[in-house]
Amino acid sequence: MNHTTHTKPSKDIGMLLCWVTLVVCLVLLVVLKPSHQALKTDPDAALERLQEGNERFAAGESQYPHLDAKRLALAGTEDQGKHAYATVIACSDSRVPVERIFDAGIMDIFVVRVAGNVINTDEAGSIEYGLAHVHTPVLVVLGHTQCGAVTAVTKALQGHSHALERNIPPLIAPIKPAVRKAMNDHPELAHEDGVVPYAIENNVWQAIEDLFMQSAATRALVEEEKVKVVGAIYDVGTGKVHWLSEDKVETILDKVVDDPDRSMSPLAAGPDSGQPGQAHQ
Repeated sequence: MNHTTHTKPSKDIGMLLCWVTLVVCLVLLVVLKPSHQALKTDPDAALERLQEGNERFAAGESQYPHLDAKRLALAGTEDQGKHAYATVIACSDSRVPVERIFDAGIMDIFVVRVAGNVINTDEAGSIEYGLAHVHTPVLVVLGHTQCGAVTAVTKALQGHSHALERNIPPLIAPIKPAVRKAMNDHPELAHEDGVVPYAIENNVWQAIEDLFMQSAATRALVEEEKVKVVGAIYDVGTGKVHWLSEDKVETILDKVVDDPDRSMSPLAAGPDSGQPGQAHQ
């Protein structure tokens, strides 16, 4: 009897299946990974990129993207508006290295930093530039644990104030409403250090409200769904970003839209954008 076996065809089929599987995986990888164009136009895709980057950073698995000589050369020849996918306003605290905690690199994030992540005129203008001119589709207002500015304001309102350099009080003045609200909401902690974390979160919400009040341009971009504004708290001890409720941002926006004192015009009155009396017209 002839017991000849035919193994070659089965091997060929196995190899073919391996190649098909590999191709399918590569196609899915390309399809599922947000394109660069999506990062520039889709707020959810840009936010997801930030979230994934922070997860890598907190897990000690950073990829350190866009830090090589090729990216530097690109930065020397191209507009950042073609590349940056997020605007982030954060505290100046040295424990909050913005690009690093989102595992981002050169021309990835338009960063605004100021003590206490407050939003006054300079910060609002910088944010408007990031959203309207760099065309980033997401804005993150990033607070952080152990914030010195919020803690200092809390201590002052608890009766433990001390003399400050002349330019610091107006800088941190926008933090006071956030601290007062935390004290009112948690009277049992009003004179304790335990009220500070609540004040830190409130300060993020206060900054978002201040931005919406000052910036009709930002409000318009959000209402047109071209930009998403989100609040977050960075834990300086773990490296993790805690993302706050997006519904709360919508509630704040609705409140501001009904406020007669909100800024009305998204654009400056003329070429002299520093003309007095234009802030709330």
